[in-house]
Amino acid sequence: MWRGLNAIRRLVFGLIALFLLLLFLMIVFSLSGGEVRLQDRTTLVFNPQGKVVEQFTQDPALASIMSLGGDEGEIRLRDVLQVLQKAKTDSRIERVVLDVDRLELAGWASTREVAAAIRELRAAGKPVVAFTEGGDQQQYLLNATAERIALDPMNGPMLEGIGRYRQYYRELLQDKLGIDMQLFKVGTFKSAAEPYVLDESSAAAEQADLFWMNDIWSRYLTEVARDRKIPETQLRDSINNAREGIVAAQGDLARYALTNRWVDALQTREEFNASIAAKAIRDEDNTVGYRAIGYDDYLQLAQIEPDPDASLLSEKRVGIVVAEGDIVAGEQPPGAIGGESTAALLRDARKDEAIKAVVLRVSSPGGEVFPSEQIRREVAALRAAGKPVVVSMGDVAASGGYWISMNANRIYADPSTITGSIGIYGVIPNVARALAKIGVHTDGVGTTPVAGAFDPSRPLDAASGAVIQSVIEKGYRDFTGRVAKARGQTPAAIDAVAQGRVWSGAQAKERGLVDAFGNLRDAVDHAAALAKLGKRGQYSTLWIEERREPFSGLLSRLPHGVRLALAGNDWARDLLRLAAPQAEAELRFLQRVSTNNRGRPVTGVAHCFCSP
Repeated sequence: MWRGLNAIRRLVFGLIALFLLLLFLMIVFSLSGGEVRLQDRTTLVFNPQGKVVEQFTQDPALASIMSLGGDEGEIRLRDVLQVLQKAKTDSRIERVVLDVDRLELAGWASTREVAAAIRELRAAGKPVVAFTEGGDQQQYLLNATAERIALDPMNGPMLEGIGRYRQYYRELLQDKLGIDMQLFKVGTFKSAAEPYVLDESSAAAEQADLFWMNDIWSRYLTEVARDRKIPETQLRDSINNAREGIVAAQGDLARYALTNRWVDALQTREEFNASIAAKAIRDEDNTVGYRAIGYDDYLQLAQIEPDPDASLLSEKRVGIVVAEGDIVAGEQPPGAIGGESTAALLRDARKDEAIKAVVLRVSSPGGEVFPSEQIRREVAALRAAGKPVVVSMGDVAASGGYWISMNANRIYADPSTITGSIGIYGVIPNVARALAKIGVHTDGVGTTPVAGAFDPSRPLDAASGAVIQSVIEKGYRDFTGRVAKARGQTPAAIDAVAQGRVWSGAQAKERGLVDAFGNLRDAVDHAAALAKLGKRGQYSTLWIEERREPFSGLLSRLPHGVRLALAGNDWARDLLRLAAPQAEAELRFLQRVSTNNRGRPVTGVAHCFCSP
């Protein structure tokens, strides 16, 4: 017993020592970071690393510690844009080097917003050049904005177009496992739940998907061709014929990219740095060979140094609330949308007398209906209290994401935003056949015909199915009716553009679902104008969000290799996740919405698996 107690004592003191060490490292890094100095004629090496998000899903301090182990973590879109906007007017920044191969971009709208900010840099007279070791086509959209692109001769970008391919589980669930999936929906094009009941995409889903995909892809080609000064038909042909062309080039991706003017030069990183050093101020102590500052240090500088255009007025504020991720019930942490937690943030904005208007930044494919309605009610309450609400749509604001947006005074979207998908569905798995395969059968009695009718271990009868379908149809009427009232149209007009169909931002604007094209800054400016706060610089903005306690969720944020060692090395499971990355998320989503219905026969879902 004494040896056991002594071991526990050593473990506790060891954990305390580890915590103090991590805390010490954080303090050291923060103090050393405060010594960032910027000289004249400095080159900004724009090299953010990590996944672009609207809002951190983990504690920033914890993220800093995890980055020491190689976990690149998350980068907020607002920080990326802040760096580019500050560099545009910073006289100490002589030029910008794009190095975005390790920047994991979320969707087309946010990618276009970053690209637009880089173009503004060039328009302000800042030379912009890019180096890449290949990269994906979203990263290439950023590189294409540069006046010169250098590519490592061993690699090449692969421009392949937009595709949406999903896994279908009908055979697995019904034939193999004996789980009968019963789908109830309204909307010809509401295809989110098709994988549970089909083995392949329906003709209606393919038609609708290609419509918005072609719009986004055409815009991509137009912008790349304009930035690269290549005829659009030539660019399109070089992508469509890439398979034959690369084979003819004997697999030399870099040579194919250079021949088709996707890049300007083939250089190693050392050769590229030498070419920049020949124009910049040499600095042998810097790893790149010239006077430079990286993204992280410049972001820190941008956050420390006051913005001359920013107002310090605290009584004239535009509040910004982020709604990113799936919409689910209850309280959810930052980086997710909870019906109660996100509604509470909007309620806080309504009660704060200094906040005169609110911008709701939506980047969500939707989720459950009732939590979406909870959030919509708070948007309506803000307007009733005399505070304008403007929605800024991010990469995707579809289904439930549109539900929470529709009551805003004005909706802004990027032309490549994915939106719409106005439709409702519900899925009920029935496991009677699955249980029978292992010799388990369900039987009993009830006091009414309804008692036990929705038990998933019993076959669902036609009368009960009619009840569920009527609930789903009522949800669809609620959805389209509210949209019609909010948008000043008739329910019939909304139904014509609803039916679960997904639209690009440009297509949604043509159909009256979106008011204007613009980014977050445009939405903030319009909200301030509606509240009569004056022009930019005469009011301040406040991000309204919950803050996590430092080190919360430490074990859940361990590097993947450590987590894998702790959980057991299930190679087959990891291989499945690699080959079918959507499968786990979609099946987990199904599990969540088909359980804990609080006595209801079905959970109405306004969700869209529509990210390209």
